[in-house]
Amino acid sequence: MAEDFGKAVEDGLRLAKRIYMGKERAMAPSNTPPRMERSMQSYLPTAPMVYAVIYDPAIVDNPDMPSYQPYVHGRCDPPALIPLQMNSVELDVDCHLDTAFVRVSGSWRVHCVMGSRCCDCRVAVPMGEQGSILGVEVDLPRKSYSTQLIPLDDNKDIQKRGGSQDAGFLKPHIFTLTIPQIDGGSNLSITLRWSQKLLFDNGQFSLSVPFAFPEYVTPAIRKIPKKEKIQLNVNSGTGAEILCNLSSHPLKEIRRQAGKLGFFYEADVLAWSKIDFNFSYTVSSSHMVGDVLLQSPSVYDVDQRETFCIYLYSGSQQSVKVFRKDVIFIVDISESMLGKPLEDTKNALSGALSKLNPKDSFNIIAFSEKTLMFSTSMELATNEAVERAVEWIGTNFIAGGGTNIFTPMDKATEMLMNTSGTIPIIFLVTDGAVEDEKRICDVIKSRLANGESLCPRIYTFGIGSFCNHYFLRMLAMIGRGQYDAAFDLDSIEVRMQKLFSIGLSTILANVTVETLDDLDDLEVYPSCIPDLSSESTLTICGRYRGNFPNTLKARGVLGDLSSFVADLKIESAKDIPRDRVLVRQQIDLLTAQAWLSENRELEQKVAKMSMQTHNVSEYTCMILLENDKITTESPGGQKASKRSPKTTVPTVPKELLLPSFAIGFGNLGATAENIRSCYEEPKLPEVAEMFVKATSDCCGKLGSQCCCMCCINCCSKMNDQCAIVLTQLCTALACFGCFECCSICCSGEDGH
Repeated sequence: MAEDFGKAVEDGLRLAKRIYMGKERAMAPSNTPPRMERSMQSYLPTAPMVYAVIYDPAIVDNPDMPSYQPYVHGRCDPPALIPLQMNSVELDVDCHLDTAFVRVSGSWRVHCVMGSRCCDCRVAVPMGEQGSILGVEVDLPRKSYSTQLIPLDDNKDIQKRGGSQDAGFLKPHIFTLTIPQIDGGSNLSITLRWSQKLLFDNGQFSLSVPFAFPEYVTPAIRKIPKKEKIQLNVNSGTGAEILCNLSSHPLKEIRRQAGKLGFFYEADVLAWSKIDFNFSYTVSSSHMVGDVLLQSPSVYDVDQRETFCIYLYSGSQQSVKVFRKDVIFIVDISESMLGKPLEDTKNALSGALSKLNPKDSFNIIAFSEKTLMFSTSMELATNEAVERAVEWIGTNFIAGGGTNIFTPMDKATEMLMNTSGTIPIIFLVTDGAVEDEKRICDVIKSRLANGESLCPRIYTFGIGSFCNHYFLRMLAMIGRGQYDAAFDLDSIEVRMQKLFSIGLSTILANVTVETLDDLDDLEVYPSCIPDLSSESTLTICGRYRGNFPNTLKARGVLGDLSSFVADLKIESAKDIPRDRVLVRQQIDLLTAQAWLSENRELEQKVAKMSMQTHNVSEYTCMILLENDKITTESPGGQKASKRSPKTTVPTVPKELLLPSFAIGFGNLGATAENIRSCYEEPKLPEVAEMFVKATSDCCGKLGSQCCCMCCINCCSKMNDQCAIVLTQLCTALACFGCFECCSICCSGEDGH
C-alpha cells in the first residue's frame, strides 16, 4: 500500500506540471530528484499533508488563472495524488508524564483543480512513537467533517444505509482519511489530533513529532504570507526542576514553574519546516523519582470511582547496578518468518547477546513445529559462548514448519524456576497465533504463582498482524515484563532491539506499594506490577473507593539484591488529564483481560472508555460525520444586507462508516498456512523488471520532450496515406505486445 501511495504521489507531481502559476513563483516545478536517485519511500508523508485525488487529469488546472491546456484523454487508474499547497500551520504539543498530546491546525488550498470541478482530498497524518489517532476535523465553506467513535454493533445500521468512506493506515504510524467532493480553489481548515509516547533513556525524555514538509507544499506565489507557530507545554508530574537538553526549533520560554515549562515559537517563513520537531529534557534528580497523583472522576466518566496514578522512573544516576541475568531467547522460525523478519530477528538477537555481561547466563530456543535448543543447560555469556551462539543462529535459524509456542515456553520456564542471585528473563518473538493461547496463559500463571521470589520475567514481541497481540500482552503482564510489536518490515529490528535493551537493563524488581490493599473496591492496572528499567518508565494506575492514605511507600529489590524503600509524594493532579494520559494503557490491558476471560461486561466498559476519550479500540469503530452549513437570511423576511449577520442552522449530520482499525485477536488460519504478513510486495522477475524499467524510462524521456500540442501539429501535417500506414504500424505493435503479455501471464512455471 505504501509503495502504491508513493507511485500515486509521483504521478501527481508530474501531472501538477500542467498548472501555470503566473510569473511570480517561489519555486520551480521540476525540483524533484532524478528518477534513479529516489524511491517511492521518499514520497511518504513526513508531516501532516493533504492530497488532491485525481481520476480525471483534464480537471487539473489553476482555479484562478486557467491556462487552457490541451485536453488530456484517459483516466488515472489508480488515481494520482497531487500534494496541496499549505498556507499556514500551527503545532500545539502538551506533554504530561510520558505521553504527548499533539494538535496540528493548518490551512490548505485546492490549487490544482478547476474552479468549476471538484475532487476528493486525502489527509495523511504521520505520528510519532506509538502514535494513536484521536480525531480529524475539516472545515469547508459549505460543509464540515469530523470523526467520531461508535460501538461496534451500531455500524450495521450505517452499513444498511450505504454510507462509507475510505480511510486506513499506510504504515502503522501514518493514518489517512479521504474527504469527498471538494470544489477546486477551496480552502480547507483542518485540525488533527493524536497522542504519542515520549522516549525515555537514563533519565532523559525525548519527543519527536513529524514536522518536515517537502518543498512542493510551499505556495508558489511569493506574496502569500506563510506563518508557522509552535507551542509546547511540559508537565513532568513532579516538583523537581526540568532541564532542557535539545530543541530543533528556536523556542522562546514563556513559563517556568516547579516541574512545568512552557515554550512558544512564531515566525513568518519563506518555506515550511524541513525537519521534525524534536525536544528533550531531564528531571534534575540523581535518584529514582516517584510520585502519586490523585484525581476525582468527571461527571462523564463511565467509572465514578476515585483514580490514582503512581509514576516511577530512574534519575540521571550513572552508578545504578543492573541485575545479573539468566536469559532465554525463544524465537519463532516457522515458514512465515522467511525473509527480512527472520534476518532482522537474527541481527537484533546477536546485538542483545553482545550486551550480556560475562557473569550473565543465556540460552536460545528456536521453534516451529519442533524445538531446537542452543544448549541443554544455561551458558555463561563469555566471548567464546556468544560467538558459538551467533554461529549456531546462522546455521539453525532456517524458516520452515508450523508454530508451536507451548513447548518452548514450558521448557524455558522449567529451566529458570530454580535460579538464585539472578533475575530470570524470557524473551518470546513470534509472528503467529496458536489455538492453545489461553491454556499457555493459565499454565504460566500457575507456575509463576508457585515459584521463587524472583520468578521468570516474560517479554513478548509480535511481528505483523496475524499473531494475537492481546495474548502476547497478557503473557507479558503475567510475567511482570513488557510487550512490543512491529507491524511493518522497516521497524522490526529497531523495536526488537529496544525491547531487548529494556529487559536487560532492569534496576528494580518485585515492585510493591504498601497500604493500597486497605482501599475499598480497588482495581489496579496492570494487576502484576512490572519491573523498572533504566530505559523505560513505570506507571501504575487504578481506581478505588474510600480515603486514600496520607503516606505511601514503594518497595522492591535492587540489582545488588538489597532492599529498596521510597516514600512517594501524594499530590492532586489538577493540571494533568490523568484519564487521557493513562487511558490507552487501560484500554489495551482491559481488552487483553476481556479476551482471556471472555467477559462481555469488560468489552462494554472498554467501548465506553474508547468513545469517551476518542481512543480506537477493538469494540468501537470510527465514522465520519458530514455536516452541511445552511445560512439564514435576516429576521423579518427582509433582504439581508452585506453587513447583516448570518447564522448557521445545525443540520442532521450524515454518517459515513470508515474501515475497521482494530488489530484483531490473531489469525489462526493464516498461521496454519504460514502466510506472511507485513511483507513487501513480490517483485517482478528480473528480465520482466528490466523490460518495464527500460520502457518506462524511454516513455518518460519521450513524454518530457513532447507535448499534446506538438503531436497535434505533427499529425495535422500528415497526408492520408501516411496516417493509414502509421495506424497499421501501431496496431501491429499493439498485437505483438498483447501476444507477449499473454505468453507471460498464461505460461506455467516451466515457461510452457
